[in-house]
Amino acid sequence: MKYLRLEPKRPRIGVFDFTSCEGCELQLANHEETLVPFLKAIEVVNFREVSSYKGEDYDIALIEGCISRDDEVGRIEKIRAQAKVLVAIGSCACFGGVNRLKNAYNLDEANKEVYGDKPKSTAKVRAIKEVVKVDLEIPGCPINKLEVERIVQCLAFEVPFNFPVYPVCVECKQRFTTCMMEKGQLCLGSIAQAGCNAPCPAGGLGCWGCRGPAPDHNFEEFMTLAKQRGFSEKEISERLGFFGGFEGRR
Repeated sequence: MKYLRLEPKRPRIGVFDFTSCEGCELQLANHEETLVPFLKAIEVVNFREVSSYKGEDYDIALIEGCISRDDEVGRIEKIRAQAKVLVAIGSCACFGGVNRLKNAYNLDEANKEVYGDKPKSTAKVRAIKEVVKVDLEIPGCPINKLEVERIVQCLAFEVPFNFPVYPVCVECKQRFTTCMMEKGQLCLGSIAQAGCNAPCPAGGLGCWGCRGPAPDHNFEEFMTLAKQRGFSEKEISERLGFFGGFEGRR
């Protein structure tokens, strides 16, 4: 399709999954309102969730999932070598996600306990950036489809895009959502990266920090307030460690 007699460049995109639930990929395919124009703006050459075609000539690679087995290392290195731009999508790809919880256990003992004399290949969970160079990260569990579309517009048409520099608390106020901490729920909204439009607090659930820390977040003040409201160190540590985005701050 030409516009002003110019042939627009459609970025060739490959979407790949590693250790994950594939929920972020489903987000890309499930937003019916914009799915058709979104697909017209790009050329999908590898995306198992939507097509059986598997090409290797992609410019941009969208990666869902973390690295949790040794055989996944070679595969992500091959994708990185092909892609001009590699984008980690979702909490698992950006931080290790829920899968990172297994790093607290002895994997050999757990493998034997679960699988007996038929152990499965397993290794410590790593985020994509811990294995190969990542050009851009889009956090969330799952990702925000509208955010991904805006980023693709940025990559394809050079439309300006910036991630929010404020925490989820701001989005709660924009939605007129009553603070979950005021309702007696532990919530990471004051220190978590915005961009999701705060669906969890709007639905009555305190933020679990799936998008990782907000820029310049006041972690010390959050800890003080959380303890003042009666939350234990154990509760706070478990919440911070759930998605892996606050690694080292527990």
